[in-house]
Amino acid sequence: MSAILTDNPAWAEAAPTISVLMPFLRDDPRDLLKRLDAEAADLRGAVEIVLMDDGTNDVALTRGLINTVGAMALPVRLITLSVNEGRSKGRNRLAQAARGANLLFLDSDMRPDRPDFLATWATLVQRVQPAVAFGGFSLDQAPTDRRFAVHRSMALKSECVPCAERSLTPEKYVYTSNLLVRRDVFETEAFDPAFSGWGWEDVEWAMRVSRRFQVVHIDNPATHMGLDTTAALAGKYEQSAANFGRVVAKHPDIIADYPSFKAARTLKRVPAIGLWRPLVKQAALAGFLPTPTRAFALRVYRAALYADAV
Repeated sequence: MSAILTDNPAWAEAAPTISVLMPFLRDDPRDLLKRLDAEAADLRGAVEIVLMDDGTNDVALTRGLINTVGAMALPVRLITLSVNEGRSKGRNRLAQAARGANLLFLDSDMRPDRPDFLATWATLVQRVQPAVAFGGFSLDQAPTDRRFAVHRSMALKSECVPCAERSLTPEKYVYTSNLLVRRDVFETEAFDPAFSGWGWEDVEWAMRVSRRFQVVHIDNPATHMGLDTTAALAGKYEQSAANFGRVVAKHPDIIADYPSFKAARTLKRVPAIGLWRPLVKQAALAGFLPTPTRAFALRVYRAALYADAV
């Protein structure tokens, strides 16, 4: 697939140790870019950004991005695709375009929770050069609208996990939203392009990597700004069932201890799952119910979807 490359003036002469890899689709990453660029003077050329538009086809957004990138002090390359490649292929493409020995995967809807976010990663690389490191995930800056209440409740419970707890099962708490990977590790284990749609490709990758390399966790979180409505999140779970099945087939020994797998196996034995599963979804969507009840219903709905894949 052809791609249009746009490099800013700082790109040509840069010799970075870290490449920030940022894919986006229909998001506007300019606020994040400006926040990262605020650290440029302290980084002394250690960090570059490789940004990829995965088929948005928004002329006004592209024009605005070119202007923003051109004015940045950090070296930046913008890759513009006319056709969507998907999450796994897109991240592999970003890695191929990067020049740093360390790759920092950062989603475009993330916002660093500390002003020295990139500097913290650069210091870690300078001191330790970890094979894989995850910085953490928060909702500190995320919107608090009622329509996102269920997603917020679920994310706070299962994803916004303290560093010490993440370290107990390091491969489980790995998301490409704030993930540092040494280049030689990524060249050994890239993302599986057979994954399609939403979900599980980063966890499956971490399972593979954890068999050969150490996965470490640090306290350098970023906020996920892109909370979903309950209907949108249910739709993503529907997309992810096949990916979950792929993980089960590839890593049965690891996923056997995951609550999502255990719940799916339990529900698989429940009669008439196809009849009651839509009713559970309706409970999750029912705005008059308390948020904890709706969140529980959505977790049951996800497990019922995954039951078909185990």
